[in-house]
Amino acid sequence: MNEPTTHDDIWSALQDLRARRPLVHNITNYVAMSVSANVLLALGASPAMVHAAEEVEDFVGISDALCINIGTLSPPWVEAMGKAAARANALGKPWVLDPVGCGATAYRTRVSEELAALRPAVIRANAGEVQSLAGARAGTTKGVDSLAGADAATAAAAEALSRRTGAVVAATGATDYVADGKTRVAVEGGDALMPLSTALGCALSAVVAAFTAVRSPRQAAIAALSVYGAAGAVAARNCRGPGHLPAELCDALYRMDRDTLQREVRFSA
Repeated sequence: MNEPTTHDDIWSALQDLRARRPLVHNITNYVAMSVSANVLLALGASPAMVHAAEEVEDFVGISDALCINIGTLSPPWVEAMGKAAARANALGKPWVLDPVGCGATAYRTRVSEELAALRPAVIRANAGEVQSLAGARAGTTKGVDSLAGADAATAAAAEALSRRTGAVVAATGATDYVADGKTRVAVEGGDALMPLSTALGCALSAVVAAFTAVRSPRQAAIAALSVYGAAGAVAARNCRGPGHLPAELCDALYRMDRDTLQREVRFSA
């Protein structure tokens, strides 16, 4: 049985991440590259956006963690994703899968399923993507947006997907859930403004990858959701709308401290 998570655990993980400054290799979509890179830098990690099949295996070798995001799919990128995931597994390095838009098209769903079978450490996805990848009925994803709430059905789908793939599953929504097939933790934080600014979910997956460099997959997912949610809540209060939210989010991540985590994030089993 995993021990309950505390705010001290999250703060310790963030301090270790800042001290180590892990190099996070991202194969991510065109929309998310800049946002993800800035978020990682503000968090205290070092980002790299490397997707050419000819070099991904070499770059995995010098990275601390890998994030694979399928937002803008093409066959050459799918090849690179498979090579990078296999290399990460061979080297014992953690990698995170973000199955963007899983359920929207047959191709996207198939690629998501193939990558999920390659043993990611964490799958980070919204409610609709988790339900689709877990085998729920079609229609829970519209484009790359979720049509399902992060409710009991989503939490159950996260647990089922974790048991099937062996990955920790982080299902994000109004309430976030982290499931490892045996235990489940709900993380409450963030703000309703966050889904209105593009690529913030993709950047969160990169943050999860950064934390896998310093913590177990379960603890990394909880820490990432907590720190990101706390920063999102602070950022939303500091801007009038979604346009400036990414910049405020980066500032909040850069300034994150234990007191803010204590104030902005809640956990429950």
